[in-house]
Amino acid sequence: MINVTKAFLPPLEEYKKYLDGIWDRVHLTNHGPLVLELEEKLKNYLGVKYFYFLSNGTIALQLAIKALDLKGEIITTPFSYVATTSSIVWENAKPVFVDIDPSTFTIDPSRIEAAITEQTSAILATHVYGIPCDVDAIADIARKYNLKVVYDAAHAFGVAHKGIPLLNYGDISTLSFHATKLFHTVEGGGIATNDEELAHKISYMRNFGHNGQEEFWGVGINGKNSEFHAAMGLSNFPYIDSNLDRRKGLSQLYSQWISQFGVSVERPAIAEHVSYNYAYYPVLFSTEEQLIKVRDALVASEIYPRRYFYPSLNTLPYVDNEPMFVADSISRRVMCLPLYYDLPQEETKRICSIIAAVLKF
Repeated sequence: MINVTKAFLPPLEEYKKYLDGIWDRVHLTNHGPLVLELEEKLKNYLGVKYFYFLSNGTIALQLAIKALDLKGEIITTPFSYVATTSSIVWENAKPVFVDIDPSTFTIDPSRIEAAITEQTSAILATHVYGIPCDVDAIADIARKYNLKVVYDAAHAFGVAHKGIPLLNYGDISTLSFHATKLFHTVEGGGIATNDEELAHKISYMRNFGHNGQEEFWGVGINGKNSEFHAAMGLSNFPYIDSNLDRRKGLSQLYSQWISQFGVSVERPAIAEHVSYNYAYYPVLFSTEEQLIKVRDALVASEIYPRRYFYPSLNTLPYVDNEPMFVADSISRRVMCLPLYYDLPQEETKRICSIIAAVLKF
């Protein structure tokens, strides 16, 4: 059986070394030494001034909204995982959807200004499949209208834009370290900023608002993560580059076989100035009918791709359902093929041959 993704696990003995230390210290959570070590390593690797390791990527989004004191309307993308939208709603703000660029699948900045009202407080956009948003255009709009910018960078671990680490753009970026991600801590997330004042707010907000044991800076939530999760992150850390290289190689093989078999699918555009992380391998079919036929044929061979993202978030039952013609169309026709560290190379050929066989009829 081949799933769309599979968690990378480091050698067990390397993880056990960290567990031995946890057992000796009996410091299981509350900003233990492994959490602090992982935060420092990730801050340096990701090239940001401040970084906090959190319980998951959804909490990171909610903390970002709360730390920036966002209210009213937040302009966002309909093409993302549901947590991007649900976090806005959860924090009692209103998501205002703007359609996506048909080439990159990220929010279309040329449509943002028309959606801005007196109630607009921020733009919350997603780097889809690790492909950066047009961060320069979004920054210009944010400056013009005095808006905050949050990037859902759950897919964008290690990505750079014009040589600059991507997490440096916007006021806050959030990450997911879920088990399916390129870099994971089983469950986990992160929040990055270059703003000292914001970093201070996030530092106490993620820990109930504590300022020491008996004082509180303000309202907070339990967004901490444990030593056990940090141990997995530290165990995985030395394998980041090999993971990236492996994913890049598999992605190149997919592209090779798609070309060789004459498979009629499209791919989202990745600009030459982007240092990409090969987080996913999405393909766009001509019709939803084609996608369903291909998916069913792959499943019959115990290969399980994923319609990621589907449905378009503007169709959720708890938001205003306004048509987003590009996102609605792409969400019905896009599917991610299996991509993970130990996917056998020959499986890329088999998967593409099945797709080619279906599309010939």
